[in-house]
Amino acid sequence: MDPADWLQEHLGCSFADAGLLVRALTHRSVGSDNNERLEYLGDAVLSFVVAEMLYETHPEASEGELSRYRASLVSGDALGAVALELGLGEHLHLGEGELKSGGQRRASILADALEALVGAVYLDQGLDAARMVAARLLRRRLEELPQASELKDAKTRLQEWLQGRGLGLPEYRVLEISGEPHEQLFRVRCDINELAIAAEAEGSSRRRAEQEAASLVLENPTLQARR
Repeated sequence: MDPADWLQEHLGCSFADAGLLVRALTHRSVGSDNNERLEYLGDAVLSFVVAEMLYETHPEASEGELSRYRASLVSGDALGAVALELGLGEHLHLGEGELKSGGQRRASILADALEALVGAVYLDQGLDAARMVAARLLRRRLEELPQASELKDAKTRLQEWLQGRGLGLPEYRVLEISGEPHEQLFRVRCDINELAIAAEAEGSSRRRAEQEAASLVLENPTLQARR
C-alpha cells in the first residue's frame, strides 16, 4: 500500500505537502534529510495534546497522576507498540544496515517515526489535525489506563518499598556498554546491599537497563516474602 493511502486509512488524514510525509518516514541511516527534526517537534506536540486529553478526561486526577498517565501513553515503548500495530515499519525508509538488522521492527525507530508523523501533520495541517491523529492513535490506550498508582516505574516502586522499611537506597552500576554509537546496549547491575539482593539487566539506554534491573529485584523471592 502506498504510504499516503496507508496514512489515510489508519490516521484519517492526507498531506498537502507530500515531502513532509516522505521526510517523516525517513530514518537518519538514509542520510541528512531525515525525520529527526520532525521527531523533535512531534514529541512536543504529542506531549501537549495528550496532556490536554488527560486533563479533560480525568478531572479528578492530581498533577502527579496526570504526569504518570501521560508518561505511560507517550513512552518510547508505548509509541513503538502503537506503530507496530499500525504496520508503520513497512513504510519506513531505512539505510541498508538498519534494514538488515530489522530496524523496521525496532521499537525506538518506530516510536521516533510516529512522533515525526505527528510533527509533520502539525506543520502541514495545524494543531486540530494533530489532535485528531493523537486521538486515533491513543484512544484505546487512553480508555484502558490503569490506576495511576500502578503506573509508577520500577525504580520508583523499589525506592519507595525500601524507604518504607527504613532500608537504604538501591545502587545502580553500569557493567558494560556495547554496540555501535547509534545502537548501544547497556548492562546494569542493581544492588540492595542490606538484603543481599542483586539483579543485572540490559537495555538500549542506561535508564531502561536500570528500570529492568529494578523490576527484576522487585520480583526476587526474598523481597517478595517481605512485602
